[in-house]
Amino acid sequence: MSNKILNAFLNENIMDLQGKGLYNEIDVVAGANGPEIEIDGRTMINLSSNNYLGLATDERLKQVAKEAIDHYGVGAGAVRTINGTLDVHIALEKKLAAFKGTEAAVMYQSGFNCNMAAISAVMDRGDAILSDALNHASIIDGCRLSRAKIIPFEHSNMDDLRQKAKEAVESKAYKKIMVITDGVFSMDGDIAKLPEIVEIAKAYDLITYVDDAHGSGVLGNGAGTVKHFGLQDDVDFQMGTLSKAIGVVGGYVAGRQNLIDWLKVRSRPFLFSTATTPADTAACLKAIELLSESGHLVEQLWENGRYLKEGLRKLGYDIGQSETPITPCIIGEEKTAQAFSKRLYEEGVYAKAIVFPTVPKGTGRIRNMPTAAHTKEMLDHALLVYEKVGKEMNLLK
Repeated sequence: MSNKILNAFLNENIMDLQGKGLYNEIDVVAGANGPEIEIDGRTMINLSSNNYLGLATDERLKQVAKEAIDHYGVGAGAVRTINGTLDVHIALEKKLAAFKGTEAAVMYQSGFNCNMAAISAVMDRGDAILSDALNHASIIDGCRLSRAKIIPFEHSNMDDLRQKAKEAVESKAYKKIMVITDGVFSMDGDIAKLPEIVEIAKAYDLITYVDDAHGSGVLGNGAGTVKHFGLQDDVDFQMGTLSKAIGVVGGYVAGRQNLIDWLKVRSRPFLFSTATTPADTAACLKAIELLSESGHLVEQLWENGRYLKEGLRKLGYDIGQSETPITPCIIGEEKTAQAFSKRLYEEGVYAKAIVFPTVPKGTGRIRNMPTAAHTKEMLDHALLVYEKVGKEMNLLK
């Protein structure tokens, strides 16, 4: 018999979310997550994937994953510190460090795990973290887990960051102070002002941490936001994911050798979670090799991003201040954003509504993600649907 108090809590709050247009329905995809996907027996243009470079379905990655299963089996069998560290893990970490321009790197089971692991392994009670107000939920949770004092600064407001860094240092209340930011902000597509952040960090002796989940594979010829600005020697932590542009699953932190050595003996997800599967690791290694050898996929991603942006702008949509292929269509009211997404779905375009708490209330939007794998024909069809639905719902003049 289920608990009455729990049932009342769950039912009341689910109904509340549904009434406010904040309840997210989860769709089930049949088959691969490519530029087109199949849902409920319908093939749809997919504009909601983070598979930026189309590598999730790349035949070369699939082949090395199959070979890795034949050689290693399907699981690593243990945590990294016992006997779960395979030679393919070490090969990937070395390749990641070279790719990111750092001395070393360590991989984790997910990007979320990276932030939970790395922040709390270095920061503690008695420390302070200056955190951009629009940082990803995993950064926020990693900061909370560290027990350090969290000091938010206004999104990309360097005057506010400088002032709060000055106050934190002059208070003499903290042993260590970190500044942490996303490299690319996933809902707006804007890029962190890293040169200015690094300048402030040097002035006030701050530890620097960049979550580059949406910059890796996109900026800096694929190597990320830090490489884009040439700041590899000035950023202490470079966090990246292997599940978006890289197309597989997992995450990593790149930095100086002593930092990586410390994370391997003190970050809890590394110590207490079974190692990433050999097939996934081998596929990630192949993806990094492909990016190191050629910038073709990154160039195609940007070309498709520019094409979709220009088309939506000409139609009259508010696409915000995106500086990357991430292309939001800001609708505003949450229920309207949800209804708009539903109509796109009915017309064969899969583009999910993003609402609070992922974005601030009143800024509901459709987050469009063109990838390197989309054709111009697919994007043209999506634009025609956007025009039809926008006029139908009186969102366009």
